[in-house]
Amino acid sequence: MPPLHIEPLAEPLWPLLNKFYRSHNSSMKALKGGHLWVVRDGEIVAGLCLSPVVGGQWLTGVFVAPTHRGQGLTARLIGEAVAGIEGTVWLLCHPDLERLYQRMGFSQDTVLPQSLSERLVRYKRNKPMIAMGLNAQDKH
Repeated sequence: MPPLHIEPLAEPLWPLLNKFYRSHNSSMKALKGGHLWVVRDGEIVAGLCLSPVVGGQWLTGVFVAPTHRGQGLTARLIGEAVAGIEGTVWLLCHPDLERLYQRMGFSQDTVLPQSLSERLVRYKRNKPMIAMGLNAQDKH
């Protein structure tokens, strides 16, 4: 099996990540103005989006194909994507995912920028959600 490649996805190729999400019946979408990262095993098998917000980046769209789960791809992909980022990386997720993100250094002990705080309030109207952050000094 060829090695997996983790790389930024050039803007003209963004439709490929959206196609990947749709192929797995995911409602996730690549956000305009974001930085997309993918894992390829010939084709895209995982992806994420980092969008600039005040004080750092907002991590969204983290998705690994079911056939490639359980191999540590989420941690490898996030690690590569946030390696050179200044400030904090925030994410909003279901509470069931807290332990996964804690293992990568994220914690709920974080102060959200206003735009994400407002978004979290809206999201929580329909489903359980938590906010987590990873500070620049914690990224190794």
